Amino acid sequence: MNRVCIIFNPAARGEKSRRLLDRLRRTVGDSVIRVTKFPGDAEAQTERALEQGYRVVVAAGGDGTVNEVVNGLNGTAATLGILPLGTINVFGMELGIPVQLESAWEVILRGKTRRVDLPRVGEQRFVQLAGVGLDAEILARTHWWTRKTFGPISYLLSAVGLLGRSAPLLDVTLDGKETHQGRFLLVGNGRFYGGRFAVFPDARLDDGLLDGCLFSELNAVAVARYVQGVLSRRHTRFSDVLYFQAKTLSVQSTRPVPLEVDGELYGHTPCTFSLAPAELEVIVP
Repeated sequence: MNRVCIIFNPAARGEKSRRLLDRLRRTVGDSVIRVTKFPGDAEAQTERALEQGYRVVVAAGGDGTVNEVVNGLNGTAATLGILPLGTINVFGMELGIPVQLESAWEVILRGKTRRVDLPRVGEQRFVQLAGVGLDAEILARTHWWTRKTFGPISYLLSAVGLLGRSAPLLDVTLDGKETHQGRFLLVGNGRFYGGRFAVFPDARLDDGLLDGCLFSELNAVAVARYVQGVLSRRHTRFSDVLYFQAKTLSVQSTRPVPLEVDGELYGHTPCTFSLAPAELEVIVP
């Protein structure tokens, strides 16, 4: 197996982080572990690992860590591995990687790989999902400490404050042709969003297409219906939800609307999404 460098992002701090790092060290033996110290450090650590000759870089953390490592790989021939240690790792879930650390490391050791598409918005790559509007607004309004302390409830509290506000219309143009309007947009590479919620039921990681859901309304009643629709897998049949597949899409609005990628805030509208087919090699079960 090629030389492996593990980029570990401790979601917790203090004693809990030390225990997790000790467990990681016991599991991976002599493999090199680099611990991140601040946001963006996983990307920088990945770039340094490539300069030092590592050809397998393992993201040990959640979706945000995977995103940083992938952007550090920067389209090179290096291979991505995943140890899902973060609050949530939807991309790992999509690939079928075990949640249990020791089992996930066995997957890395076996070294089976597949190539998957790699979407981007502007110059920022992402592996699983992106959102324009509501979910990015919720992230912007939810302090990291509140997220760590209260978990999903913190997002719910932020959402309540947003649903009474008027949101600008998004103009979403698919493949440079038809334009549609809505209040918030979700874009996926795989099927899942926020866990095992199949927001993009027709998505495949290697089909060369972006999947998207454009939601027309942004009020409490509509959002509750959308959530119920996702849970029952009926949302793509709603008349006020546009489910689409495209190779590129651009988003414009009358005022800047925030954007998130893989659960982290990244810029605002206007923005353009594209996709590089089969650009990323990743280790899978």
